[in-house]
Amino acid sequence: MDRIEGGQVKWIKKDFEDDDLTNLGRNEVVNVVDAVFVTMGGKESLGMYEHQQLSCPNELMETILPSTHSDGPLQIGITTSGKGCKLATRIRREVAALLPQNFGSVVERLGTIRRRIWEEDHRSQTLEDEDDDLPAQKPSFNQLITESDHSAAKTRRIRWLSQICEYWPLRRLASITDSDIDTILQAYSSPSHPSATTQTTTSPLNISSLDLRVRPVPRIILAGSGPGSPSLLTLATHRAIRTATVILADKLVPSPILDLIPRRTPLHIARKFPGNAEAAQQELLSLGLEALQKGETVLRLKQGDPYIYGRGSEEYIWFKEKGFKPIVLPGITSALSAPMFAGVPCTSRGVSDQVLICTGTGRKGKAPEPPAYGEGKTVVFLMALHRIGELAESLVASTVDGEEDGGERRKRDVWPKETPCAVVERASCHDQRVIRSTLEFVVQAVENEGSRPPGLLVLGKACEVLKGRGGARWVVEEGFDGFEGLDDVIGLQVGAGEMREMAAERENAAAI
Repeated sequence: MDRIEGGQVKWIKKDFEDDDLTNLGRNEVVNVVDAVFVTMGGKESLGMYEHQQLSCPNELMETILPSTHSDGPLQIGITTSGKGCKLATRIRREVAALLPQNFGSVVERLGTIRRRIWEEDHRSQTLEDEDDDLPAQKPSFNQLITESDHSAAKTRRIRWLSQICEYWPLRRLASITDSDIDTILQAYSSPSHPSATTQTTTSPLNISSLDLRVRPVPRIILAGSGPGSPSLLTLATHRAIRTATVILADKLVPSPILDLIPRRTPLHIARKFPGNAEAAQQELLSLGLEALQKGETVLRLKQGDPYIYGRGSEEYIWFKEKGFKPIVLPGITSALSAPMFAGVPCTSRGVSDQVLICTGTGRKGKAPEPPAYGEGKTVVFLMALHRIGELAESLVASTVDGEEDGGERRKRDVWPKETPCAVVERASCHDQRVIRSTLEFVVQAVENEGSRPPGLLVLGKACEVLKGRGGARWVVEEGFDGFEGLDDVIGLQVGAGEMREMAAERENAAAI
């Protein structure tokens, strides 16, 4: 009123019309109104107003468009005030990702609760005002008004709505249904309900039942456990081990990794043995699907990396076809880390400029075609030690059967018998063993020393870049000291027991 009386604001004594938005503004902005303020009486209801985009000359304004996330009535705009559009977009994505799915419907539902509370409060107020005009007075006309009358109840339910919007987890808010709206309003309207008669703000909804509605989302995780040591697990895989509700592990996952699994978590280890590989694989897949259908978080734990001869792609497709898209977590593959722990650099300038990863066991147990010789090539054979004799023989053979050539035998470059090689078993574990030999004597060495799976064969001149055999047919190195000296520096070597204690401390802290 002071601004009107002072002549700063012009009072146009007429009813508002939509055309006023584009006719009553300043001439400098083509008569577009800069701002609209709406006032109303206490009993009037605010209708729905649409925001219209109005145009004005570009030279008369400076426009900064925010990066927006829209989900029904939920509108989130992020702006960096022109300092970084890409950054604003990234922040908007990060914020939106934190919200439960379809959270706009939750906003709509809470808005409905607020509107119905407002309407009911003003309806009751209108009825009371009408009672004052009746010629006959009701018995309650002269009744003393106390703190327990309708305005106190109104204050409590609005306070309750404000508190749940402020303090409840978003996922709990998302569990409120349309039927809960009537429950809330009836609770505060009924004199017998504690929410309507007490001074405290009691929830009209059963919080425990609400939380039960938030069903866990079934998840399937394909994760690699690395070469063997718990210290070489990724943080993501370690967390998956601690939080999964069902774990399906390969037979060769080392016990120090399995020791990290909480005792309450069901563990199924693949029962693979010669002649039963496919049946055991199908058994794990069936167990995983059954658990997913119950809403479990299933961890398919593999050795090394799931996509390096771990059948990870096959399982990904299988579960996706069943309606469950897997989350894939990488692991440090033994194909590259095991040679390193054995002192074999897979590439070395002037010695080896190629790395080839092969399998020694093809589909249905058939031996795959061996790779051709290359002087600057380092070849790593996985799953090959159980048939190392057959593999070594095929590498030095000058001809090979070719199915693609109609079964005809064809020549290829053979590997010299004096080619250095190394057998690496249980890499990164305390009982790691390395057998250094040549292609000529490696079979005899494995037969004499025995097998200690899981293991692999490294072939090429790179095997003797850092360490040699000293002229012997083969040498054996026992033990693993790859992390020696790092314990006090960064605490890298964390034993299974220590990791269990750390996890228990975190769980206790979370419970408190």
